[in-house]
Amino acid sequence: MPIALSRRFNHEHVREYQDGDLIFNEGDEDRDLFIIQEGTVQIRKKTQQGELILAELLRGDFFGDMALLQNIPRFASAYSVGKTKVLVLHPGGFLLKIRRDPTFAFEMLQQLSARVKVSSEKFLEAVLNGKMTNEVAEDILNSSSEVLSRDEIK
Repeated sequence: MPIALSRRFNHEHVREYQDGDLIFNEGDEDRDLFIIQEGTVQIRKKTQQGELILAELLRGDFFGDMALLQNIPRFASAYSVGKTKVLVLHPGGFLLKIRRDPTFAFEMLQQLSARVKVSSEKFLEAVLNGKMTNEVAEDILNSSSEVLSRDEIK
């Protein structure tokens, strides 16, 4: 579910990119959240086998949420595909937006939930098709439950 753009944002924090421009690089320390206003963004991760496209995001989709919400370096790189325009929310502006606009927060949660569902389906498919060993699958599941347990304790 894309984020409704028209009624929610002032447009002073807009950045424009051309085809193939780097928006942020894996490992960068910034914490901005980006919402695609026009165009397409690819999220790419470097692996031992080369670069892997994790997602292709469209108008209304957001990215940069992992660095913002978990206060960690960028997990992957983001590149524009074609001419792309994004709204940029700095951490303070993001928190203010969440407080003032609960619908925005709900739309973000819907999108995050949809992403978890897709990731879970891909994970299950990889396990069922033998593309992932049971040992790796157990490690992933155990690390997920550890995160939940730690969060429940806080």
